[in-house]
Amino acid sequence: MSLVLHYHPLSSCCWKVLIALYEQGTAFEARMVNLGDPAAREAYARLWPTAKIPLLVDGDRVVPETSIQIEYLDRRHPSRQRLLPEGFEAQLEVRLWDRLFDLYVMTPMQRFVAQQLRPEAERDAATLAAIVAELGMAYDLVESRLGDRAWAAGDSFSMADCAAAPALFYAAVVRPFAPGHARLAAYFERLLARPSIWRVIVEARPFFQYYPLRHALPARFLGDGPAA
Repeated sequence: MSLVLHYHPLSSCCWKVLIALYEQGTAFEARMVNLGDPAAREAYARLWPTAKIPLLVDGDRVVPETSIQIEYLDRRHPSRQRLLPEGFEAQLEVRLWDRLFDLYVMTPMQRFVAQQLRPEAERDAATLAAIVAELGMAYDLVESRLGDRAWAAGDSFSMADCAAAPALFYAAVVRPFAPGHARLAAYFERLLARPSIWRVIVEARPFFQYYPLRHALPARFLGDGPAA
């Protein structure tokens, strides 16, 4: 199989691309990367120097960066489920929401988790508080602009929703949605009801034991049943 995704089941960035692949029904080989193994990391870095996951390899072509990977899949491995709409304005809207979720939800969440990986005495309380505040700002932004849309960028599921699902899944553990985030909370439930998204959660269950905030994960994400 020429299409290979190098990934890890816990990674929010990897979920983003996995969701796209599952939405499209694209055949691919999943290769789990162990970046904690120096030899494995060195070998992986030979594919792409940043050694970040996920990494998409299509034959001789190496495709880094999640948004680029999804756009590449949409053009080079198209299916009935297109993740980038036709039309310049519609594409701009998808790319804007994709950036909002990546930069203002996923990135702060990842910084918070990185703090949790430190010994407790080495965690920076001011940094943690600032991150929680950043997430609150991001939630307010999404709440105020989502309106009555079914999906982030309109009526159709898109790359923006591939970005939103993993970002919100992990961010809501760090800072749960407030009562004033009713639209955001309802949107998150619609995401969870999407089979592609629930699939990545189920596939990650055996690895949640390594997630530093596992104790705060809602029980429905740890059980055997479908999304509630």
